Amino acid sequence: MQSYRLSTNLKYGLVLFAVLIAVASLTYTSRLVSQLRAREQMVIQLWASALQEITLTQLESINPFQPEFAELAAMLTRGETGLPPEQAGALLDAIRWAQSMPPAGEASFIANAFLLSDDIPIPSILADSSGPISWRNLPGQIDSMMVKDRAGAMERLSTFQAEMDAVNPPVLIEIDDEDFGSFRQHVHYGESSLIRELRIFPYAQLLFVGLFIAVGYFGFSYIRRNEQSNLWVGMAKEAAHQLGTPISSLMGWTELLRMPELEAEQREAAVDEIENDISRLKRVANRFSNIGSRPQLTPTALEPVVTGMVEYIRRRTPSVGRQVGLEANVAPDLVVPMNVELFEWVIENLLKNALDAIETDQGSITIEASRDARWVYVDVRDTGKGIDRRQWKNVFRPGYSTKKRGWGLGLSLAKRIVEEYHGGSLEVTQSRIGEGTTFRVALPAVVQGR
Repeated sequence: MQSYRLSTNLKYGLVLFAVLIAVASLTYTSRLVSQLRAREQMVIQLWASALQEITLTQLESINPFQPEFAELAAMLTRGETGLPPEQAGALLDAIRWAQSMPPAGEASFIANAFLLSDDIPIPSILADSSGPISWRNLPGQIDSMMVKDRAGAMERLSTFQAEMDAVNPPVLIEIDDEDFGSFRQHVHYGESSLIRELRIFPYAQLLFVGLFIAVGYFGFSYIRRNEQSNLWVGMAKEAAHQLGTPISSLMGWTELLRMPELEAEQREAAVDEIENDISRLKRVANRFSNIGSRPQLTPTALEPVVTGMVEYIRRRTPSVGRQVGLEANVAPDLVVPMNVELFEWVIENLLKNALDAIETDQGSITIEASRDARWVYVDVRDTGKGIDRRQWKNVFRPGYSTKKRGWGLGLSLAKRIVEEYHGGSLEVTQSRIGEGTTFRVALPAVVQGR
């Protein structure tokens, strides 16, 4: 249950993290796009104002044939000269070059450096009532199309102009001159490539975060399903193991009772052992029943519970070929709130784990208890093979086992019983390869007299 809640919380946390990232990214990008759009609008306004403010007289000082060039360029653009398209295109390029020559004074500098420059990365079209006059930063090689397919190029320009007007209103340029007359033009402009890329960036970022969340979600789901699978398999095997010993013993005592030559004292001893095995079966049933519900905790002396389980394990530890000592040093005044049947299961699993860790013919297992103002500590120390520091947390994971025939549930169950049902903790406090391991159980202490 704790693993499920942790996995669920992590998934919800990832979704919330993605939403926060998306909102922050969209907000920041929207603000940045607004600032860039304002700057580009200001640039276009300055460009249009510069065109409007440079009078025709100033343009004449730059190039005295500027009006004639402008009129001839307009005629070539509209196809009114009657020249073949190749010659008209070449002549139009020559006129545009001639319009920028020769450089003369501040007005020429402004025209060449700003008005006629292609350094402004904003797509724009300068048009009058007859149609487009000039353009810049448009995709599709419009100049080449104008020579080969003028009608297609004009249609393309009209499409660009409509798209630009949908984004930004055109800027009016109005010039009145006594000698050259008056005319009105409009600057149609769109958004630079930087703004378009910035608009796409939050969605690309959201897609990346979404992929990250998807991988994390499926990863956590797989881990949870794997843990649940290991837990169910382990519980089934643990149940079979817990029930197997007393059932085998009952079968043996039943066969003994069927023997006709059995003496009365032997029969009485067999009946006593049968009662012990039945009590053992009741405790096993209660253990599995309490695992699925919230058990009742009662202030209980720690010493008889620990020593009783040590004696139980000692009687069932094979003595042939092995010398493993089991010692318990627990003060009789230590009292903790516990469910006796479940806490016995914890001590049993820790002792069995310690026995399995001792692979030599000699070894020792010691249980010591101590306390401070708030907690009672039970240390289970063995002289076994030890645990690598990187595996200290993995030993409590369902399914993790270093034994070929183990199913990796004993320590996981013990940790769950201690932490979820008793409000304590179970962890590895010390371990060295080849020297042994110490597990510590911490339980809330009960102060005598309260």
